[in-house]
Amino acid sequence: MKKSSLITTIAFAFIMLLTTNINAQKFPDLDKSPMDAASHPNDYKVSNKVAKIVYGRPQLNGRSLDKLAPNGKQWRLGANEAAEISFYKDVTFGGQKIKAGTYTMSAIPGKTEWTLILSSDLNVWGSYFYNEANDVARIKAKATMADESLEAFSIVFDKDGTMHMGWDKVRVSVPMM
Repeated sequence: MKKSSLITTIAFAFIMLLTTNINAQKFPDLDKSPMDAASHPNDYKVSNKVAKIVYGRPQLNGRSLDKLAPNGKQWRLGANEAAEISFYKDVTFGGQKIKAGTYTMSAIPGKTEWTLILSSDLNVWGSYFYNEANDVARIKAKATMADESLEAFSIVFDKDGTMHMGWDKVRVSVPMM
C-alpha cells in the first residue's frame, strides 16, 4: 500500500471516529395520552388470552368529562387511534355473540347507559372515519357513578372476564363469557 493511501485511510478513519451522526433520528416527545392495554385473563404469565384491548389513556387535566366524551355523541373510547379489541375465541360480550377477531370499539356515552360499538374497521384514527355499515355489534351497558374520580380513562378486566371502564366518576361494565 502506498504511503499516501495509508495516510488517507487513517485520516478518513479518524474523521469518522470524531464525527457525530448528523442524520440521527429525532424522536417526538412522549404522547400526553399514552397507549395502554388490558386483557383477560389479566395475569401476564397466561399466554392463552380470551380478549385484549389496546386504547389511548386521555387525562382530565382539569377538563370536564362532558366536553371530552359528550353524552349522545360517538366517542373513540380513549385518545388518538380508535380502541381495538381482539377476541381470541368466540365470546358472548354484553349479551351478544361475537366471533373471534379484532374490532375497533367506540362508544356513545349517556347518563345511565352507554352504547358500545364494535366495528370491523381497523387502523382508524378516532371515530372520525366511522362507517355504520361495518358495525358488528351495538351493546348497551349500564353506566353508574362512583365516589372516587379517575384522572385517566382506564379499562380493566376482572377475573370473571367483565370489562370495566372508568373515567372521572363514570363507571361502565360489560360482561364477557
